[in-house]
Amino acid sequence: MNSSTATHASSKLLFLAFAAVYIIWGSTYFAILVGIETIPPLILAGARHLGAGLILYPVVRAKTGMQPHAAQWRTAIVSGVLLMLGGNGGVCWSEQRVPSGVAALLVATVCLWLVILEWLRPGGSRPGPRVIAGVLLGFAGLALLVGPAQLGGAKRVDLIGAAVLVAASFSWACGSLYSRHGALPASPFLGVAMQSLAGGAALWILAAFLGEWRAFHFSAVSLRSGVALVYLIVFGSGLGFTAYLYLLKNSTPSRVGTYALANPVVALLLGWALAGESVTLRTGLASLVILTAVLLVITAPHGGRAHAEDAIPAPGEA
Repeated sequence: MNSSTATHASSKLLFLAFAAVYIIWGSTYFAILVGIETIPPLILAGARHLGAGLILYPVVRAKTGMQPHAAQWRTAIVSGVLLMLGGNGGVCWSEQRVPSGVAALLVATVCLWLVILEWLRPGGSRPGPRVIAGVLLGFAGLALLVGPAQLGGAKRVDLIGAAVLVAASFSWACGSLYSRHGALPASPFLGVAMQSLAGGAALWILAAFLGEWRAFHFSAVSLRSGVALVYLIVFGSGLGFTAYLYLLKNSTPSRVGTYALANPVVALLLGWALAGESVTLRTGLASLVILTAVLLVITAPHGGRAHAEDAIPAPGEA
């Protein structure tokens, strides 16, 4: 394969990976909403990630011959717990109280947390004025969602649900940066399998601690919820998260961060069209403010190098 053919193949793979993260992850918010109709949220999230891990891990091990070492398992466990338990588990739980489209909108604040964490970490980079303005604007949009009790005839977002989503976004940002800088196998498929196993196990342990298993009966799971779970395993975790990890290693943080703009739009449209979720004046204004803030952050100019450790002042979702 010559260099031009290899470059074309790489560009095509990047395009497909971006499309997967944009569309599939935007649709997972609706799939979660359907899934938690009859499956407790932490059990749902745990089944999603354990299912993906149990399918991927033996297949990839057999295909690549790779044997993860202790440092790689340590990175997978820490990042898997932060991403799957803290991040996705928090999203699943919060959708009991917050519309799926609004949940996606709040999760878009991940890129704002990444700016702050990249700034504070040892050797991190100080954000420029444009990025700081984006961060402040983003948190203003968050305040708009949970602010005045009545605005334009619409109630504010549930405070507990919003708080859990903010914490989930922070956890996802921590896991993303830890994953980027930690030791993981060269195969992104093996990395996602290891993180899924670790995070899924942690989710089921927490589900047991919170009593979800005591109240759960397999016979009560509807066909809709079962199909949603399969979709989350195959597409949301297996394909979507693998594409995400591939982009982390092969694209710039600012470009990867553009999924934070696409996901809320897809989720809001699906929530409105398929779940009857209303798009109120408050939601519309907050969407405009938060997505403008995200756009400011991920499009801020930076040097030519493509890694967060190279002091890029606009670290998008990583």
